[in-house]
Amino acid sequence: MPDQSIVCTLFEGHYHFGVAALVNSLHKQGFRGDVYAGYRGLLPKWTDLPACNEQVNWKGGQSFQVTSDFRLHFLPIETNYHFTNFKPDFMLLIWSIVAENTNQIFYFDPDIVLVAPWEFLREWVTCGVALCEDVNSPLSENHPRRVAWRRYFSNNEITLKFRNAIYVNGGFIGVESKGFLQLWQKIQNLMAFKIGGLNRSSLTGESLLESNQGPFAPFGKTDQDALNATIEAWEGNVSFMGKEAMAFSAGTLMMPHALGQPKPWHWQPFIQSIHGLPPRQVDRAYWNAVNGVIKSQPYYRVFIKKITLNIAAFIGRFYRRGPL
Repeated sequence: MPDQSIVCTLFEGHYHFGVAALVNSLHKQGFRGDVYAGYRGLLPKWTDLPACNEQVNWKGGQSFQVTSDFRLHFLPIETNYHFTNFKPDFMLLIWSIVAENTNQIFYFDPDIVLVAPWEFLREWVTCGVALCEDVNSPLSENHPRRVAWRRYFSNNEITLKFRNAIYVNGGFIGVESKGFLQLWQKIQNLMAFKIGGLNRSSLTGESLLESNQGPFAPFGKTDQDALNATIEAWEGNVSFMGKEAMAFSAGTLMMPHALGQPKPWHWQPFIQSIHGLPPRQVDRAYWNAVNGVIKSQPYYRVFIKKITLNIAAFIGRFYRRGPL
């Protein structure tokens, strides 16, 4: 039976390969219901799927029946925002336009693969806003970036209170309350004045207005910094998973997240291994999920890629790049 919870993501360009793996991993882990994928550009070839009898209430939206109890909706997005800064807006739009009756909404970046049971995520979000620790965590209470957030938002009548030193990743969030998303959206809109607009992001290499401070800029990570500031402004509960959840450290893996470039669908295992970079957990997770209820890669390519991953992993046992 379909969930009362829904899932959403945002993608453009080659990130459609990640969307397919994300959808397959969700289905494999037990999710049943509706996935909403906001996009710019053209739909990928693998969307040659049966159409739903009932189409989504979204201009230009297309709905596909992946299985009898799993639907995938593609929603064209018209915004000049960088997609990384559009997350709270997108989630609120879905909640208000196409999924008014949902009681839980989850956002995943399209370079994440879910490997934890879906029932666990549904239970997790009842503990508070569900978030995962970032690779750049922790940031202490009086870290200059946190202090800069407090000073900036206090001038805009928003009080930030330190919770703990965990700095979360912006690639995943699960909520049961619109209030947190509305607060995140408000904080991002205020941040826009500081960085020169929400069309800007450090992910594209584009300079921000405050970029003279480099990596020490208060909003160098734009949406992610705004998300962490929102945590300090939020009066409700927040439930954190550690770095191990996204495979940033050893431990119980939940949703490996492919940071940086190249992404798993562009990763060349053998070439990377020659440079001392063995396969990552997310690379294996991606190629294990690339074909499921959705077929996004030719079978021969998946077969060859898995062989080269094994060879690269073997090389990595003897030769890998040391710490810089």
